Amino acid sequence: MPLVAAAVCPHPPLIVPELAGAAAPELDDLRAAADAAVARLLAADPEVILLLGAGGESRIFGAADSGSLRGYGLDRPVRLWKIACSGAEVLPLSLTIGAWLVNRSGTELPRLARAVAADASPAECAALGAELAAAAGERIALLVLGDGSACRGVKAPGYDDPRAPAYDEGVAAALADADAAALLGLDPSLSAELKAAGRAPWQVLAGAARAAGGDWRGDVSYHRAPYGVAYFVANWEKA
Repeated sequence: MPLVAAAVCPHPPLIVPELAGAAAPELDDLRAAADAAVARLLAADPEVILLLGAGGESRIFGAADSGSLRGYGLDRPVRLWKIACSGAEVLPLSLTIGAWLVNRSGTELPRLARAVAADASPAECAALGAELAAAAGERIALLVLGDGSACRGVKAPGYDDPRAPAYDEGVAAALADADAAALLGLDPSLSAELKAAGRAPWQVLAGAARAAGGDWRGDVSYHRAPYGVAYFVANWEKA
């Protein structure tokens, strides 16, 4: 069984202290939780880390590719793994922040990255997860990047939506229980209306865990909604 562990982290640009500036301490607890989740992922002794996040289309990225936070005010590339002239700044925001988190850990393990289309259907997400779980050979640790609803209050990016708290509580419960069925049951239309960027990646995780088989246990270490956006940090491990 090549899938040995998974972690879930959000991908707000402000998790990068240089972007947050004087407000950086406001997300210190989120950074600490994400760092701990990545460390726990590495403790599962994987041979490769696979980053998975939403993007404009489903695609595979090369080990030399990188992302950029230039649009947010930081003129510095964030590399996925290798440095080579064949690479390009093509990672979507989700994978750029994921690469930043993994690089922060100091690990020298190989990194791969895949984007899943933000509008992929639950069936497509489950199929992609099954494909990842069936990958031959190497022990894979999956780092899943995704935010919850962005409609938690009148100052939220998506303004206030009374459906958002219940949606986010459902996601938190599914992550805590390693409930693949609950994640696969998330409604794409409602998720889009609530601007929940993590829906498709979470469903890929669910498909991967279900295809890998066995019992999984979940642990949510962070569940809050600073700035009106729900963020989750969680780990899934074999029971």
